[in-house]
Amino acid sequence: MSKVTRRKHVMNEAYWDDYEMPKENQSIVKVLRSRGNNLHEITTPSGEEYLVSMPTKFRKNIWVKRGDYILVEPIEEGDKVKAEIVKIMNKDSIKYYKENNIWPKEFDDSKKDIDENSDDLFVNTNRAHMKTYNSETDSSDSDSGSDGESDDNK
Repeated sequence: MSKVTRRKHVMNEAYWDDYEMPKENQSIVKVLRSRGNNLHEITTPSGEEYLVSMPTKFRKNIWVKRGDYILVEPIEEGDKVKAEIVKIMNKDSIKYYKENNIWPKEFDDSKKDIDENSDDLFVNTNRAHMKTYNSETDSSDSDSGSDGESDDNK
């Protein structure tokens, strides 16, 4: 099988497109950060944090970023790595789960989390900061001055 064909099959399997409900042992979690070596730190709806692994078949084909929601299945071996990624959620899957009342209530306020964390954004110190000028006061001063001159000249 060619590399392109294999990637297509892996993408279809990894991304949520089959409208299947999660099994009893599977759970929806949110990715907090990548730990490298195909490990990701996640948080559960109850607030527990642990590591999950990316299956071998998804590696080099699928990327998960901070803030993504994924479906995981617990694994027995290992103390730190407690689960393995089964599916990666997209907007359609989240909408479908919300319609069927499967979506965890704790993850509903994701927009609030983004707004609260906006203060923690990285500031690039390598760039010069541009001063923002209030264009309304500048334009009103120049307009009033030009209007006064034109009235005097008439």
